[in-house]
Amino acid sequence: MTLDLGLILAGIAMLTLGGEAVIGLTLVAVGTSLPKLSVSLIAAMRRHADVAIGNVLGSNIFNILGILGVSALLQPLPAHPRVLQFDLWVLLAIAFILLFFLFTGRRLSRLEGGVLLSGYIAYLILSFKVFVS
Repeated sequence: MTLDLGLILAGIAMLTLGGEAVIGLTLVAVGTSLPKLSVSLIAAMRRHADVAIGNVLGSNIFNILGILGVSALLQPLPAHPRVLQFDLWVLLAIAFILLFFLFTGRRLSRLEGGVLLSGYIAYLILSFKVFVS
């Protein structure tokens, strides 16, 4: 009984502390990206790399400029310190790495895709270890 109550309280504390970040970084990100992922996979299998890359880049540009812009017009959006200290720098680093990958062979290899996927996994791990809020 005491162990159960302790586990319930620990679960509530963890949900309160990490719930928003976990949901935003994993469930929402994956859920909104699955349609783009399926289109990109089909395009890549049909050897239409331009469609795959354009789909991902176009979606990100639209989300950052369009969705964020409209949201900020409706309600000013304060930047959380974490975004300025960590997320923005990761975004810039990954953008330069992707740019480098695309210019070196004008294609994204399996190894480079693995590096990008590993980078996302490392980002998630660092996010939950360094910025638990």
